[in-house]
Amino acid sequence: MMNEHAVIQKLRTRGNSDWGWAMALDATYRRSVEFWKGTVLEVSDDWSNPTPCTEWDVRALVNHVVGEDRWTRPLVEGRTIADVGNALDGDLLGDNPKGSARAAADEALTAVAERLPAGGKVHLSYGEEDIEEYIRQLVADHLIHGWDLAVAIGQKPDLDPELVEEVAEWFRNREELYRSGGSIAARPESAAGGNPQADLLIAFGRNPEWRPASGTSNQTQDA
Repeated sequence: MMNEHAVIQKLRTRGNSDWGWAMALDATYRRSVEFWKGTVLEVSDDWSNPTPCTEWDVRALVNHVVGEDRWTRPLVEGRTIADVGNALDGDLLGDNPKGSARAAADEALTAVAERLPAGGKVHLSYGEEDIEEYIRQLVADHLIHGWDLAVAIGQKPDLDPELVEEVAEWFRNREELYRSGGSIAARPESAAGGNPQADLLIAFGRNPEWRPASGTSNQTQDA
């Protein structure tokens, strides 16, 4: 485990410009996670409502993101998927889904704030990746799944315009890679874009007009 002195020394080596960039990305990540946390708090006692993710109800969707958050600390600390094993499989919500989601998100926020400035690699399912790229993936995950959850529980699904812009710019050259890998579905043909939020949702295989009563969904559960 890298101690505080080692982190500071690495930061000095990378330079002040990298430090500022890391701080900006950490702030972006924090905003996406706080949006997710706030949306989870709005869930009623019924966790079985459908979501835009065809194979997940509300509880399964929240469990997925909690899993992402619980994986964050070990991954940014350099552990591998094999190291963690099946410790984070199955139900992670228990009898207190909102409390579990909040605790997992807070743990992830702390881990990223501690580790992102030093840079480095994380070990993902497809191999080694820059920690910065991994955090960008997490920003998108919290933002898009935050929308999934918001519309599933009948909340106003307005996303932070600055987060939409940042994720859209990052995703522009990755969309087809994600789609070819099965992480997102095809763009829904009937979906109407025309504004940055709708265009981003469509890129991620969502229909911006999805509502629980319509049951209209066009994306995979892994997106």
